[in-house]
Amino acid sequence: MTPSLVTLVTFVAAVAAVAGVYSILSDLFLRDRSRVSRRVDEEFRKNLRDKARQSLLFKNLDQLADEAEADDEAQQSIQGWFTAVVNQSGLDLTPRKLILVMILAGSALGAAGFLLRQSVVVGLIGATIGAGLPLFYVQRKQKARLERLLSQLPDAFDLMSRVVRAGQTMSQALQSVSDEFEQPIAAEFSYCFEQQNLGLPPDVAMRDLARRTGLLEIKIFVLAVLVQQQTGGNLAELLDKLASLIRDRFRIRGAIKALTAEGRMQAVVLLALPPALFMMMLMLNRDYARVLLDYPNIIIGTVVCEAIGALWIRKIVNFDF
Repeated sequence: MTPSLVTLVTFVAAVAAVAGVYSILSDLFLRDRSRVSRRVDEEFRKNLRDKARQSLLFKNLDQLADEAEADDEAQQSIQGWFTAVVNQSGLDLTPRKLILVMILAGSALGAAGFLLRQSVVVGLIGATIGAGLPLFYVQRKQKARLERLLSQLPDAFDLMSRVVRAGQTMSQALQSVSDEFEQPIAAEFSYCFEQQNLGLPPDVAMRDLARRTGLLEIKIFVLAVLVQQQTGGNLAELLDKLASLIRDRFRIRGAIKALTAEGRMQAVVLLALPPALFMMMLMLNRDYARVLLDYPNIIIGTVVCEAIGALWIRKIVNFDF
């Protein structure tokens, strides 16, 4: 045999050996991994199905109509806003549990401040901070989850458009999104799909999806789908246009954030400057800085003014379109 033929045979034998080893390993390990992944998906769907069964919409379909009529009023009330923040955060939490956590954190931090400084004002400030920290954390989780959901919407609508073009129904398009995408859009669309599987009318499940997420883009999607079901039209083309619209809105939102970045940075500096200077004075000249603690009215006035300034600046740099 020639050297080139020996090299070719050796190369083919090595490739065959690697393929055989990979086949054996995939049979031993990857099969178990796929089985575990399938079991996790089944458990995920089971939990969503149990959660969907507990929905009050199955007991009273008129409730959704009442909620749709009072949607704006509920969002403007403190209770409606608080409930929406908890539900949209994606945490395994209820409004009652969050209130309990806020009370416990506020009591602990307030008692610690009072015992350390022997001052009612310090205790009240500590209680306010302690009660606000859990709510601040939940708000951050809500904002991050909604931003993630918004970024997933265009690709999800593109997938739904392809599924509809293939001759499938809207329910199957929702299922395809729940199968192919990650959280949080997979959970929201899968929940809507399970509601329809359990017998809830599609229009009611879609309206509940819009109410549950609270995103304007999903409200537009639900309204467009409901109108299309009543009047007819090309659903795939509608989904494509919605995906393009949301991409444009997302691009504009990014441009607005870039243009207002300077204002937000100035707000952070201005709001952080008084407490930072006070802490620096405590480190450089403790006796001089501690005189301020003898005048709690000045501290309270400063906190109130900073809160008003923060809300004012937030109103300037944050707006919807």
